[in-house]
Amino acid sequence: MDNRTGEMEVFVAAADLKSFSAAGRRLKLSPSAVSKLVTRIEDRLGTRLLVRSTRTITLTPEGEVYLDRARRILAEITETEQIVSGGGRMLPRGLLRVNASVGFGERYLLPLIPSFLEIYPDVQLDVSLTDGIIGLIEERTDIAIRSGALDDSSLKARKLLESRRVVVASPAYLNSKGVPKTPQDLVNHNCFSFNFRRNLNEWPFRDPGSAEIHRLPISGNTAVNSGMIIRRLCLAGTGLGRVGQFHVQPDIDAGRLVPVLEEYNPGDIETIHAVFAGHEHLAARIRAFIDFLVQHVAKNEVLEPIS
Repeated sequence: MDNRTGEMEVFVAAADLKSFSAAGRRLKLSPSAVSKLVTRIEDRLGTRLLVRSTRTITLTPEGEVYLDRARRILAEITETEQIVSGGGRMLPRGLLRVNASVGFGERYLLPLIPSFLEIYPDVQLDVSLTDGIIGLIEERTDIAIRSGALDDSSLKARKLLESRRVVVASPAYLNSKGVPKTPQDLVNHNCFSFNFRRNLNEWPFRDPGSAEIHRLPISGNTAVNSGMIIRRLCLAGTGLGRVGQFHVQPDIDAGRLVPVLEEYNPGDIETIHAVFAGHEHLAARIRAFIDFLVQHVAKNEVLEPIS
């Protein structure tokens, strides 16, 4: 009898544990039985999936593809059984890997986790915060929270938030260095920049008279890879930063930061999406988490301009 799902379970265990012996212990099989089942898959496919060594095993590129698809198939089988046993309801459960930017993670994601897990106690969250762009498939991530344009058309996305960008500084810095009245005044100020490869270290400003947008080169003594780092530098009173308003709105409300050059703000928007690999049967845990984020984050889709 053809038992390809059983073979997939063995392959996934071997790939996860990087050991035939460890996979055998998990599945109550001998290491030789695990090796034979993996070899059977490779013979049927006509390609090498794992590279064996005396210490470990590693995936080939074909093995990476097979592992990703095998995980999906096994997850769908599990969810099908859950639907039937749950009277037709799909019950969110299992491991959910989420990646988000540091700013969004600290402001929205981390505070919402306890409420989500209270509603869905059978979901296990694996959360990573980074401002670098990751590959969902390569990093085995279910959901990535990303800002800016979406380049990969194979992915699906739900909009979570839209936020203006704003130039801010602390009252202490402005008292010490003066408040810039026009964008040209920034030549006398320490302006924090991003060190992303695509970043041009220019800030856009709108001419109040002509409404034309001009990009002004800025300079400063610090370049970083995170809006939240710029926020902290501004709070420390060492310069000005231009970030998404959602990063700093609580600080503005509390008077810890002050928006400047609002008359010249071009009104450009930073859009944040929940991005995921789309397929016909989206895992219940993925759908539940995205719906939860939309419900709690997207209530104020555009933060209002500061008066």
